[in-house]
Amino acid sequence: MREDRRLRRRNETVQEILDVAVEVMAEDGVAALSLAEVARRVGMRPPSLYQYFPSKMAVYDALFERGMRQAVEVLDPYLVRLSEDPRSAITAGQEATITWVMANPVLAQLLYWRPVPGFEPSPRAFEPALRQLETLRAALQAAVDAGQLAPAAASEEGVALYTVLTSGVISQQLSNEPSPSAGEGRFTRLAQTALDMFFRFYAPEEGEPDDHILRGSRTPAADRPRAVG
Repeated sequence: MREDRRLRRRNETVQEILDVAVEVMAEDGVAALSLAEVARRVGMRPPSLYQYFPSKMAVYDALFERGMRQAVEVLDPYLVRLSEDPRSAITAGQEATITWVMANPVLAQLLYWRPVPGFEPSPRAFEPALRQLETLRAALQAAVDAGQLAPAAASEEGVALYTVLTSGVISQQLSNEPSPSAGEGRFTRLAQTALDMFFRFYAPEEGEPDDHILRGSRTPAADRPRAVG
């Protein structure tokens, strides 16, 4: 019982340190995190803080893991909808992700940019990021299976293009207008348009063999020759 209370207090202190670290990063910049300032705000001496985190990079690592886990969790409610309407589920998941990003701009910078020189997340901290990527790949494959996308959409190149479109919207918004909510941002409002472009580019072609799609470059739907009849 006493050990449980001690562990609970330690975990609470760890979470408080991370919360305060986010506050400091929001004020001074992600790369300008000061552990001395964090310790002061938490109400402990810097040497005491090192009992919880041995270095600044360890704090960044814990924040990266926290952020990635949260970003993955916001997708969970939409996974069950993949079997009903994959495109609708992908759209809702994208909206939820962008809403989370705009509500957590400091963590989003750590996750999707490289603002801290020399920082690389540990395998444990990066594991949720791999899960997020596999979730995206599974969602795109579900859309392929439902006939909403061509098979190439779920290829490495298709997954990469999707991440480029979504991360581009996020990056532009955070760089230029970090304050508005997801629905009000000048760039986040274009997220649906970017997704429509993706679905248009990878629109399935009637009668086209799957192996042909996967082998060759994808031709945008608007530029494909149309049958004359």
